[in-house]
Amino acid sequence: MQIGSRRIDNNVLVAPMAGVTDRPFRQLCMSLGAGMAVSEMVASDHRLWDSKKSTRRTDHSGELEPKSVQIVGADPIMMSMAARYNVDRGAQIIDINMGCPAKKVCNKLAGSALLQDEALVERILDAVVASVDVPVTLKIRSGWDMQHRNGPHIARIAEAAGIQAITVHGRTRACRFVGDAEFETVKRIKQSVNIPVIANGDIDSAERAREVLATTGVDAIMIGRAGQGRPWLYGQIAHFLATGERLADPSPRRMYDVVHRHLDSLYDFYGDYTGVRVARKHVSWYVGALPGGCTLRHDVNRALTPDAQLGLVGRFFDALECDTRMAA
Repeated sequence: MQIGSRRIDNNVLVAPMAGVTDRPFRQLCMSLGAGMAVSEMVASDHRLWDSKKSTRRTDHSGELEPKSVQIVGADPIMMSMAARYNVDRGAQIIDINMGCPAKKVCNKLAGSALLQDEALVERILDAVVASVDVPVTLKIRSGWDMQHRNGPHIARIAEAAGIQAITVHGRTRACRFVGDAEFETVKRIKQSVNIPVIANGDIDSAERAREVLATTGVDAIMIGRAGQGRPWLYGQIAHFLATGERLADPSPRRMYDVVHRHLDSLYDFYGDYTGVRVARKHVSWYVGALPGGCTLRHDVNRALTPDAQLGLVGRFFDALECDTRMAA
């Protein structure tokens, strides 16, 4: 797939998720087969750029390409400044967040709240596209609420402004993450524009990805929550879409290798103190559905050092592999 001047290796992408898609997670997912991973959203308010959180979110050193950075805000000038700032720090694609339903974002009339003000949407898109020489993409929802699914109109505004691709989450702002995603509006958006359209929402398997691509005609799919604790899912789906072959889930030994690599990168990126705490949620996602996972989660949450966490995780997967071999 092509996004402006940038070639994407395949059409299975990692959705931006606050508190999840940090550089270690993005790197891991792309190394396991994702075509692109979009960063956590970066605030357009320049007063926040020197904070530790923002500094980490704009650190792209050594990151696999293409480097896509999402920015959020409601002021056209500030958004254009944020785009330039992130390009200067290595961003190769700028993604504009008009899809986040979180109250703390929407209360500032940013994220999906912008879908109510189409004139402001146009001013923001025009300002950002004009401010940088890299492709600019847009992430939206299908509309503001069930009665105002204005996604197709927003998409046409975006294409006219020079946006190079649009990602659509198949829910309205009012729906948040409740109920099933609907893709009829996504299909209408695809039919409304000539730029690539990416579908997002409730895509959690290779079969579901194939179904969404077939029924909507979109160019790619984007997966968020289903990839938490399953970073290999992106590569599995990309392989299935390309070949029709279903890859098995990793063995306990292979899972351990992935988890170990992920945790090591978290400790390196955040430092031991914060890395241990960030690692807790990821371990919980990795083992949540596995036998004994609840006990491991409890123990890992109490561990205070990287060595303690890694020791617990190693022993857990050693026992799981032994049980698997005995069952075979």
